[in-house]
Amino acid sequence: MAREYDHLFKLLIIGDSGIVIQLSLHYLLFQFILGNYITTIGVDFKIRTLEIDGEKVKLQIWDTAGQERFRTITSTYYRGTHGVIVVYDVTNGESFANVKRWLHEIEQNCDMVKRILVGNKNDDPERKIVLTEDAQRFADQMNIKLFETSAKENINVEEMFNEITRMVLQSKKESKERQQQGNESTIRLGKVPGKRRMKCC
Repeated sequence: MAREYDHLFKLLIIGDSGIVIQLSLHYLLFQFILGNYITTIGVDFKIRTLEIDGEKVKLQIWDTAGQERFRTITSTYYRGTHGVIVVYDVTNGESFANVKRWLHEIEQNCDMVKRILVGNKNDDPERKIVLTEDAQRFADQMNIKLFETSAKENINVEEMFNEITRMVLQSKKESKERQQQGNESTIRLGKVPGKRRMKCC
């Protein structure tokens, strides 16, 4: 029996309330076949399998909804997270200003995690407040990738999810290679056959 997937990753979507819900639900409900769907207090949990570079990756996508009254429990959902999608609304300057706070929260709760910045509702130039060049400058400073998306028009959403999944997959492979190299070094530094230990005193 063939395996359902080669890798299992947990992604967390965070951002101010409303923006996150529109992005994740539209994407999963209308662009993909929805698998398991569980609603918990303040968090929507969804499952989706993608194929990245010939490998099947099963994603557990957690949507925290960004509601302040749930902030006391959100730290629990950072556990075991491989990638975090930080979402702001390009028509809402305050949501972009809060991105720095969300990034700080990620640092406080995650040791090693891939991050990506997403400016959603990028489908009406007249309503756009957060300019692309300003967002890109900030993303460069934070050393994270920026995607401007529209869940409503399905612009750049699939590309964004594929990219964060690819980043996490690459990180896992690099970590595995480092671990193997470390094991090989340990073996080489072990006891060398044929040499006798000198006695002291």
